[in-house]
Amino acid sequence: MFIIGIAGGTGSGKTTVVNKIISELGTDDIGVIYQDSYYADLSHLSMEERKLFNFDHPRAIDFDLLYSHLQQLREGKSIQQPVYSFIRYNRTKDTVTVHPKKVMIVEGILIFADQRLRDMFDLKIFVHADPDERLIRRIRRDITERGRTVEEVLTRYQTTLKPMHEQFIEPTKVYADIIIPNDRRNETAIEVIKSVINHNLTGIEL
Repeated sequence: MFIIGIAGGTGSGKTTVVNKIISELGTDDIGVIYQDSYYADLSHLSMEERKLFNFDHPRAIDFDLLYSHLQQLREGKSIQQPVYSFIRYNRTKDTVTVHPKKVMIVEGILIFADQRLRDMFDLKIFVHADPDERLIRRIRRDITERGRTVEEVLTRYQTTLKPMHEQFIEPTKVYADIIIPNDRRNETAIEVIKSVINHNLTGIEL
C-alpha cells in the first residue's frame, strides 16, 4: 500500500486537489481518509460547550484511532470510519466501511502534526493558498454547508483558525515532499503526483 498525506490550511483547496487526482486517474485503486471524520468524541460535553471547543488544535483530533485505522488498512483489513456531524459538533453513531486500496490518500489540516502519521506517509503534500483566499472559501463553505453565520465564521477565524494555523499547521509545511500552490500553476504539481501514483500502482498488491 502507498499512503499519501495531503495537508494545508482550512480552505486551501485540499479536497479539490484530492478530487482532481482521483477523477483524472480514473481508477478504483485509490481510497481516501478524511481527518474530519476523526474529530474526538465530545459526547460528554453540552452543545454549547462543543460550540466553543477549539477544533483547530491537534488535541481535537483522535490521532490514536486514525493511526490505528491506517495500520489496519495497510494490513489489508477494512475499517469502520467514524461519521462526524458539523451541525452537532460531534460524531454520530454511524460509521462507514472503508476497504483497503493500493493507494490511500489521507487529507486534513493537522495530519502532519502527528509524527506517527508522518512516518506512515510515503508521500507528503502541502497545499498552500493565500490567507485571504482561504478565509473567503471558509466563509462560503461554512454558511452553505454547515449552517454557520458570517459572524460565527469570522469570530472563529480570529480566535482559533488564524492563531492555530500559524502555530500548528503552517510550520508543518517543512515536512512536505511537494508544496502545491493553489492557483493555475498547480496543474504541473498535480501531474507530478499522478505520475508518482501511477508508478506505485504497478506491482502493489493488497
